[in-house]
Amino acid sequence: MVVEDGDAKPLDLFLSIGLDKRTAENALVNQKVTSNLTAVIAEAGVNECSKTIGNLLYMVATKYPANALVHRPTLIQYIVSSKIKNPAQLDAALAFLGTVGPETFKLNEFEEACGIGVDVSIEEIQSTVTAVLEENMVAILEQRYHINVGNLCGQVRKHHPWADAKIVKEVIDEKLHGILGERTADDDKKPLKKKKEKPAKVEKQKSDAIASTPTLEEEVNPYLIFPEPAENYKVHTEIFFSNGDIWRAHNTKEILERHLKVTGGKVFTRFPPEPNGYLHIGHAKAMFIDFGLAKERGGSCYLRFDDTNPEAEKKEYIEHIQEIVQWMGWQPFKVTYTSNYFQELYDLAVELIRRGLAYVDHQSPEEVKEYRENKMNSPWRDRPIAESLKLFEDMRRGLIDEGKATLRLKQDMQSDNKNMYDLIAYRIKFTPHPHAGDKWCIYPSYDFSHCIVDSLENVTHSLCTLEFEIRRPSYYWLLLALNLYQPYVWEYSRLNISNAVMSKRKLNRLVTEKWVDGWDDPRLMTLAGLRRRGVSSTAINSFIRGIGITRSDNSMIRVDRLEYHIREELNKTASRTLVVLDPLKVVITNLDSGSVIDLDAKMWPDAPSDDSSSYYKVPFTNVVYIERSDFRLKDSKDYYGLAPGKSVLLRYAFPIKCTEVVYGDNDTIVEIHAEYDPSKKIKPKGVLHWVAQPSPGVDPVKVEVRLFEKLFLSENPSELEDWLSDLNPHSKEVIPEAYAVPSLANAVLGDKFQFERLGYFAVDTDSTPGKLVFNRTITLRDSYSKGGNK
Repeated sequence: MVVEDGDAKPLDLFLSIGLDKRTAENALVNQKVTSNLTAVIAEAGVNECSKTIGNLLYMVATKYPANALVHRPTLIQYIVSSKIKNPAQLDAALAFLGTVGPETFKLNEFEEACGIGVDVSIEEIQSTVTAVLEENMVAILEQRYHINVGNLCGQVRKHHPWADAKIVKEVIDEKLHGILGERTADDDKKPLKKKKEKPAKVEKQKSDAIASTPTLEEEVNPYLIFPEPAENYKVHTEIFFSNGDIWRAHNTKEILERHLKVTGGKVFTRFPPEPNGYLHIGHAKAMFIDFGLAKERGGSCYLRFDDTNPEAEKKEYIEHIQEIVQWMGWQPFKVTYTSNYFQELYDLAVELIRRGLAYVDHQSPEEVKEYRENKMNSPWRDRPIAESLKLFEDMRRGLIDEGKATLRLKQDMQSDNKNMYDLIAYRIKFTPHPHAGDKWCIYPSYDFSHCIVDSLENVTHSLCTLEFEIRRPSYYWLLLALNLYQPYVWEYSRLNISNAVMSKRKLNRLVTEKWVDGWDDPRLMTLAGLRRRGVSSTAINSFIRGIGITRSDNSMIRVDRLEYHIREELNKTASRTLVVLDPLKVVITNLDSGSVIDLDAKMWPDAPSDDSSSYYKVPFTNVVYIERSDFRLKDSKDYYGLAPGKSVLLRYAFPIKCTEVVYGDNDTIVEIHAEYDPSKKIKPKGVLHWVAQPSPGVDPVKVEVRLFEKLFLSENPSELEDWLSDLNPHSKEVIPEAYAVPSLANAVLGDKFQFERLGYFAVDTDSTPGKLVFNRTITLRDSYSKGGNK
């Protein structure tokens, strides 16, 4: 722009504080900014200053809150003295000053709010950048220089809000160059924009994530969510940075060559449940990741039973896990047990003692906790190696009482987490093992056995939930100490569903104290419970695929989101039928008592009229039953049920009009009299489901129906101290004698139906030839698409 001669003096003033000419000229266009900036420079008392200070003063002139002018001189002095060094600090200062008055302003609170005196070293920035890049490594290797660097900078600033943004950017650029090498021609090309796919047409508008769910006709291919990995050798040999807090695999060439000779360079994963209970939906996510990654990469996945605690493990659980893994659609490469390696694990423990890296300890659990909290070594930590070897042999032979000795790893304190110091490797338990029998009376801990068995089985990717992240240093420390192959470890967020508990300990208590009807109670989020309720494995996998897999905390997933996937599948697969839960008798007075009219009812809503297999027969006689809730004595405009003098349409049948109400004792309604319109000229708004007597004087088919609601009232009962008090007293309702159409009598276990207007139901395992039992899988109402996706 052209500056008039009269503006020359303020322009020179603005340039003197380091503003570039364009910014200074733009300031002169706005009279208010010109006035504010001139006053700010006068308050600063500077003739010249650095560009950094000048830009901060310009921010004060343009952004300072009008209600806090009394504090502006103080803020300006903090800028001039370089106590406030960057825009992030200044933004925090402006936000603070805008909320306090002169009487409430406290200097110490102000300094704390905007990071005065906080110096973030280059080393701290480098360490945090390395951690952030490691967390985003898959995306970095896939997108290369098209990765959103601004997003990476933002992740670093979450850890160091007062760090110099320019330095953060420079460190990220430098480390990206070290990871990716020189830019290629492809890196300089603009990435192709992906066309947004239009969501499939459904009855209600769904979220983008839900609308992209594959149809049932397609093979559910969840593995597409796994991003393309780096070359296999990089996964196992490269270590970008480690400051001791972050541990990563770093194999020698010799160890890696031995490993690759066994695996052929293929991916090997493992799904390692402990057989101490039934699997729940959180395990479905773990299976999805462990089996899914291996399948997508053309590799293999072990089903390994982490059976190191014989007191809690049962053969029943082992059999259940194998069966449910198959039901979920996964095929293990091999079924193994940690107990298969008890001899190898024992031999390696002896080797650690010989190397001075393990010792026999006699502290009680309380003493171990106390010493850890005070960062004190056990009194037996430095006992002679020969003595530990003899005592460990005595432990193996059963010569030491249970609880009187453990084998502990002699680890250096690796972090501030005291609970991970000198972990226990072996403890004594005089309990027969469900798989190994009574050969052993000492058993390895999870921390000792898990990493070693991963290595012995040549697992390439050891995948687990984030709560195990603190065990990563111990995992690699032990493999390094034993000179064993080190798998690549990656943690992901665990799955938490609202209105449910996922802890096996809590689930076990619900079962053993009979708060529920066993591990397969349909109210539980166990996979057996979901299956019994009528949920399919494909719906569960579709749900897992929809929520995605990340390291970030997914927080609480609303159960509505799972229900959406269940409902979408059943809407396509469950045939329709008619059932009345609370029958109210209706006598059709203008139909002969001996008449039976066979009507066609649709099994599918879009059934073609010429396809007889899509229809089933329902009898219409002079006695039908409707839901008691579908009748009122007083009509209203917003009511579509039956009332005296009012007409409704019986689905697939005829309009009927209420002509009389018959009362019994205590003025209870015992039956309704009505007339039907065989010509169907009447077009009532209300449509009711119904069931008729199949023949005069013969009751309809009687079935038991079980209605289920959420087991817990709160979204997160696990947070409650008395979580059992949060149980929903109305989570299960049993209707012993509902009325059904005759065709439903042929239902068998595995059949699923939509009871029209009532929901989706599945045949329960309690059914007998004389009495069918149905579980309500889910209601018809779709709350997820109405904002339930929180």
